[in-house]
Amino acid sequence: MTITYPLFSRSEAAALASFLASDEWPFHTGMHVTQEAAHARIAAGEFAGEHDRTHWIVADGERVGMIHLQDLGDGTPLFDLRLRRSHREKGLGTTAVKWLTATVFNEFTHLQRIEATTRQDNWAMRRVLVNCGFAKEASYRQAWPSDDGPPYDSIGYGILRSDFERGVTTPVNWNDGP
Repeated sequence: MTITYPLFSRSEAAALASFLASDEWPFHTGMHVTQEAAHARIAAGEFAGEHDRTHWIVADGERVGMIHLQDLGDGTPLFDLRLRRSHREKGLGTTAVKWLTATVFNEFTHLQRIEATTRQDNWAMRRVLVNCGFAKEASYRQAWPSDDGPPYDSIGYGILRSDFERGVTTPVNWNDGP
């Protein structure tokens, strides 16, 4: 399988809005995205602005996902990864996160870390992050809004440039308090 990550252009707004509205995103706030909501977010510069950048995930010529890199201006970017349901759990998430990590650290030489958060019950994404060298750094209790009940815990992960360059994951010192 050939995988590429072309940069999203605002001229592709209709394609991105269609992509976001075409599937369910069960582990994202707002499982269902409407075309109108997606167009509003794109028009506001959320996916391609001064501090945002989005790449398509293209497998064998088909757009199967996207990676939205956020907060590039504050020194600690976050990212949102979405794969079409038909392409989940096939290794594309791991491949995409490894590509993203290398791209960010190679292109943005001033950045020292990348963060990711996911819902507590999103075991697939949590495995991807650990397999890509990210360390669990936080557990935010009842911080992830739910469409169908009480909020979920939000789990935070991060990778340091120094760990990425050495191919290691430095564990967090969880026992540093009084």
